[in-house]
Amino acid sequence: MNKKNIFNTFFSSIFSTSKIKAKKSNEVDNSIYEKYGDKWYTTFEDPVALLRAESIAKTPWVLEKIQASNGHTILDIGCGGGFLSNALAMEGFKVTGVDLSPLSLKIAADHDQSHSVDYKVADAYKLPFANETFDVITAMDFLEHVEDPNKIIHEASRVLKPGGIFIFHTFNRNIFSWLVIIKFVEWLVRNTPKNMHVIRLFIKPKELIEYCRKSRMLVQDMIGIRPIVSSIPLKNIFSGIVPKSLRFKLTRSLRLSYMGVARKRFN
Repeated sequence: MNKKNIFNTFFSSIFSTSKIKAKKSNEVDNSIYEKYGDKWYTTFEDPVALLRAESIAKTPWVLEKIQASNGHTILDIGCGGGFLSNALAMEGFKVTGVDLSPLSLKIAADHDQSHSVDYKVADAYKLPFANETFDVITAMDFLEHVEDPNKIIHEASRVLKPGGIFIFHTFNRNIFSWLVIIKFVEWLVRNTPKNMHVIRLFIKPKELIEYCRKSRMLVQDMIGIRPIVSSIPLKNIFSGIVPKSLRFKLTRSLRLSYMGVARKRFN
């Protein structure tokens, strides 16, 4: 092999490796949820503790929207450790929770005090349910973990009854959400894995409204959510531990993260 070919081969190898690394750094790592086990409900050194704290603020809003809709059958897509599914079951709703993580589903079932939630391993792109099965679909902290949220929302609409509601929570895509949700969490929560979130998968509210519209659903309300800074003791900021006192509150600003509710049209 002459010097020119050696040179080309060497640099082609470098560029190929760089492209692979760049691609991996731009892909969300959803395998982390299969590793949490009981940590879903116990840890304060992992970002899942933030989900627990958030759920205290999110669940009452979700419950209010469901009660107003008079729905009874609920599908919780990407249910994870069952924070929302179990809470809704305790309110008397008939709940089905689906996720790709068998271990997360086991933990969710173990913490189901109602003993009534139907947990299933299922792919959100191909839900194993007939058309127009559920009164309510929820997708909380999930849409930012998939490559094609438009397709996920279309599939959710397929199994939602006309007049039923779709409730979601996700993250806005901007420099502020990148800094707070990705970088601050990496810097301040001890066991935060790389690529738990990637900014390119965050969804602007106007994009989500359009996804819903294309799937025969009209977004009726959106509300933001943010941490209460005063609930974080100064001694905890650089400890790597999520403080037990951490609380979140609802806000009209959608800049960081937001919830919403959309209703499916009858035609």
